[in-house]
Amino acid sequence: MSLKDEFATRNFSIYGQWLGILTMILCFALGIANIFTFHVLLIIFSVLCLVSSFIILFMEVPLLLRICPTSPGFDNFIRRISTNYMRAGAYGVMAVVQWLSIIIAASSLIAAAILLTATAVCYLLAGIKGQAFVGSKTLGGAGVAQMIV
Repeated sequence: MSLKDEFATRNFSIYGQWLGILTMILCFALGIANIFTFHVLLIIFSVLCLVSSFIILFMEVPLLLRICPTSPGFDNFIRRISTNYMRAGAYGVMAVVQWLSIIIAASSLIAAAILLTATAVCYLLAGIKGQAFVGSKTLGGAGVAQMIV
């Protein structure tokens, strides 16, 4: 199944997964960009944005849990976030954290908050519509991770 075929399925979990990848890239870039500010509290939100990007990376690319040496506790934490509702909740929490950064100062972290919210909405719609979580084959889902072992 090609990427075009995956998007043609109209499964919101596929949309959420790819939007999550874009969010991860944006969170990483904005976390680094905002870490060089002179406001201490904004630096804390930047670090939280960076941490979010790595959590998203391991959440959305399951192949990395097999390749990268991580602790069993971290692996269990990431594996618990496997349903659409759990993913929507995880993205929702990360979005709320970034929305709270507006209290400190208006910064480019707002873009991360918007994309995190959009990803949470995609996963929530997938859950509401009763669509099963389907991992993109391009990102290491649907049997690719088992071939590595």
